[in-house]
Amino acid sequence: MITLNEHYFKLQASYLFSDIAARVTSFQKENPEIDVIKLGIGDVTKGLTPTSIAAFHKAVDEMADDATFRGYGPEQGYEFLREAIAVNDFQSRGADISSDEIFVSDGAKCDTGNFQELFTSDITIAIPDPVYPVYLDTNVMAGRTGEFADGRYRGVVYLESTRENNFVPDLPEDKVDLIYLCFPNNPTGSTISKTELKNWVDYARDHKALILFDAAYESFIRDDSLPKTIYEVEGAREVAVEFRSFSKNAGFTGTRCAYTVVPKECRAYDGKGNIQHIHSLWHRRHCTKFNGVSYPVQRAAEATYSEEGKKETRALVDYYMRNADAVCDTFRSLNYEFAGGENSPYIWIDGKRDSWEFFDMLLRETGVVCTPGGGFGKCGNQYIRISAFNSYENVQTAMTRLTEKLK
Repeated sequence: MITLNEHYFKLQASYLFSDIAARVTSFQKENPEIDVIKLGIGDVTKGLTPTSIAAFHKAVDEMADDATFRGYGPEQGYEFLREAIAVNDFQSRGADISSDEIFVSDGAKCDTGNFQELFTSDITIAIPDPVYPVYLDTNVMAGRTGEFADGRYRGVVYLESTRENNFVPDLPEDKVDLIYLCFPNNPTGSTISKTELKNWVDYARDHKALILFDAAYESFIRDDSLPKTIYEVEGAREVAVEFRSFSKNAGFTGTRCAYTVVPKECRAYDGKGNIQHIHSLWHRRHCTKFNGVSYPVQRAAEATYSEEGKKETRALVDYYMRNADAVCDTFRSLNYEFAGGENSPYIWIDGKRDSWEFFDMLLRETGVVCTPGGGFGKCGNQYIRISAFNSYENVQTAMTRLTEKLK
């Protein structure tokens, strides 16, 4: 008899963004005359940059010629891309990361969800609240949590991120084994200082824990004093894995390219308490379950590191941050408290009411789609997240509608 992994039954009815999409689709069918503006899901709207497209086309042409055709590529990623990543994203910041510590993949979402496969089901996990749902849901699927009750899963250490702590969670009071951190944060848009990040690294070193650090939005940091990688912190190579993506800064949400950094010193422990290095284990998992990102896509990603490519991706980031500024200006004028928007494309707005109620009201009465904060965790119940990913014209229209409704 084939039996099921019953941990899936603990999951809530649907994935947050699928639920939002279903509500929006239903609304559009019932109200076809309303022009819906989507500021919910963090999907980009600007096309790939000219430099990336040129590299993409050239690589596709190579694939049509027997002399330059490439079949299976290296699972870890082509050296030309991994070296560009190491030099530009890490060594330029004084972080000692080499190309063979980088694993190219088809998405940070996939990697942050899959990395927990390396660990036993009885470890204690610490997850911020609110936070990106994939971290929690994949651990539920793996059987590391109890049942869902009163808005939370039993057996999880929730790191509450609130206005009182500037949406940077405090260190856990009890010992934990696996820690998820995301900065700039999705959904709150908050950032973490180097001093605060060092506290987490020191905690992980002292308690033999591991940090999974999601830095998918680092390119939106405009404050040079803030760390862009956890490896700017001394000791992080032993206790941290970092996830990055080309989705938001280069428009690769549909093209799919990201990477994970696993330093050679990064460690966990076997059942006898002996140190084991994670790099070789992730390499084994990666090669077994993944056949690599396509050659043309990796060439397009490599092109973002050229001088012209850097200018173009910076222009994309600036475009979306101009949108973020417009959202911040609007809600500031409406006297709403909010976080984010300064070094992040997300604005976390205190609606002072149930987040799903606020979501439905804005959709129904303004045609503007946000993301209800309750979908990110119990601490998000009275917040909504607004994304800066849309055209500037649409954002202006949306802000006009919201101003008319909320003033």
